[in-house]
Amino acid sequence: MFDDGAHLASAAPRWRTAARLGAVLLPVATCAVLATVRDQVTAATGVLVLVLWVVGAAATGDRVAGLLAAVAAGASYDFFLTQPYLSFNVAKSDDIEATVLLVLISVAVTEVALWGRRQQAGASRRSGYLDGVLGAARAVAEGDVPGTTVVDVVARQITEVLDVDSCRYVAGPVLDRRVAVLDHDGVLTRGGHAVDVDRVGLPSDEYVAILVRSGARTIGHFLLTATDHMTYPSREQRRVAVLLADQVAGAVQVR
Repeated sequence: MFDDGAHLASAAPRWRTAARLGAVLLPVATCAVLATVRDQVTAATGVLVLVLWVVGAAATGDRVAGLLAAVAAGASYDFFLTQPYLSFNVAKSDDIEATVLLVLISVAVTEVALWGRRQQAGASRRSGYLDGVLGAARAVAEGDVPGTTVVDVVARQITEVLDVDSCRYVAGPVLDRRVAVLDHDGVLTRGGHAVDVDRVGLPSDEYVAILVRSGARTIGHFLLTATDHMTYPSREQRRVAVLLADQVAGAVQVR
């Protein structure tokens, strides 16, 4: 059987290698072409054309590709378009300034492009979290969805949001004081002490509980484990997980 996951995993390194190779070769090739008409091409035009390649490399989301393009653009500009030609020596101070500015602008463009991609990815994740919460709330509000189904759906969503290995619902309060508990503020507490999840991640080979309350009463909890890998969910992710768990209270039978 064809394994899509394995295929994508193997394709990613090949794609990244191609992007990095292109990030180096395209600025070099562009400068080589511009060198044939260097008398008709201004320094500003050469710089702008090279910055376009850097933008394209940074748009791939690979910082290494963007930085390689920046270095290749600066070196190629120096080699092909500044006197003495076909040498990395720069004779004029204006050419030195143009080369340095090209590299600095290219690095800045790379970082800005990557920041934009991170913001877009963050917005997409937040939209996904909201869809999950609304879906669970809608299932509870409709009332014709079995409680076990709602619990299963929420457990899967919590697993995805927190990137844990397993999540299951347990009726009743947490009886083992060694179990860490995640509260509505996204703070994880174990034995009366807060755990710095951002720094150390969720406890591995130990349980983490998210309480399900009805008023002041704890009617159950989700029990999470992260044993196969360390996971570092953000505070936003942790708060979303607790909000998801809250949706279960109206779907399970209060005993």
